[in-house]
Amino acid sequence: MPGTTSMMVAKTVSGLEQILKSELDGIGALNAEVMNRAVSFEGDKACMYRANYLCRTALRILLPVHVFEINSQEDLYREIKEFCWEDHLDADSTLAVDAVISYTVFTNSQFVAQKTKDAIVDRFREKTGKRPSVDLENPTLRINVHLFKNTCTLSLDSSGQSLHKRGYRKQTGIAPINEVLAAGLIRLSGWDMKKPLLDPMCGSGTILIEAAMLASGIPSGNFRSEYGFTKWKDFDEALWERVKKEAVEKISFPDDLRIVGFDKSVMILRKAVENVDFTGLDRLVFMKQAAFEDSIPPSAEGVIITNPPYDERIQLEDSVAFYKMIGNVLKRKYNGYKAWVISSDLEAIKFIGLKPSKKFKVFNGPLECRFLGFDLYEGKKQNKFTD
Repeated sequence: MPGTTSMMVAKTVSGLEQILKSELDGIGALNAEVMNRAVSFEGDKACMYRANYLCRTALRILLPVHVFEINSQEDLYREIKEFCWEDHLDADSTLAVDAVISYTVFTNSQFVAQKTKDAIVDRFREKTGKRPSVDLENPTLRINVHLFKNTCTLSLDSSGQSLHKRGYRKQTGIAPINEVLAAGLIRLSGWDMKKPLLDPMCGSGTILIEAAMLASGIPSGNFRSEYGFTKWKDFDEALWERVKKEAVEKISFPDDLRIVGFDKSVMILRKAVENVDFTGLDRLVFMKQAAFEDSIPPSAEGVIITNPPYDERIQLEDSVAFYKMIGNVLKRKYNGYKAWVISSDLEAIKFIGLKPSKKFKVFNGPLECRFLGFDLYEGKKQNKFTD
């Protein structure tokens, strides 16, 4: 019921926890506390809906419904089977189970997910003669099992599909940046949403689109059609429509902001244009085919945020030479800018040859990355990079 407060957990990318806490505080969440790759908070149903719709750095919003201790594998099956799943699921519904385990009697998360599914199905079969079926892609209810040492937490996944799936990216390149990570990098950069923003290796345009959505107040879920909670038994459609309406009414497009993207590939740039056109953000986002080394700054000052190839999914002939080129172009052409670069190539990135004024450790999927900020000045203030 709206007004009833529950404890929830918002999952995020490692390194973005403080940004997510700030977002949750901003939507009225209570008692938000940073965890590892997550933020716990308290809120009512409207807060849960807002967290899914508005939090740009959240991957999932989980609602814990049962916590218990286990000392053996048999305890897990028994406790889950005894839980009153009928409050959340019907026998003719579908379910999916995700499991995360650490330092527990189990050694395989897939086995935990399977045992959880078996316990739920067996409960329904014994009580009704029917059983829910499994649908891994689009279930009625997605269940999260978290096992840490002897403590098991069962949660309902209110998001359904991961919240990084915004719904606007119709075309992608070889190694697109995760939308949640892109949104987090923009916030970490401290961009004031007034200075021009440039991504000189923009790929399919994710950083550009996330920046334009942030600057105009477009909700992160604006282009997404479905969430897990919309299939729940207690879904409040009127409340959900009110949450969306309140957010959409705050959208306002800045008159004089320019968000610019370059990419050397005509084919990739076409994909970016298609994505931007789909969002209707072409009034803010401008793109041009150009290699970074041949680029012309679109303004006298601004902020650069870019995700160059890491020599992982996109192979580089000479990664050291590539990062030297980035540094040389920044020094020669982009005085007056603040430049931010993310990379998992922790050795090659040093060859940018500039001392970062700020640095953050973040993860792009399994890859540990550095997100480095460089203040670009004339002459002697250009110091060498030191780790």
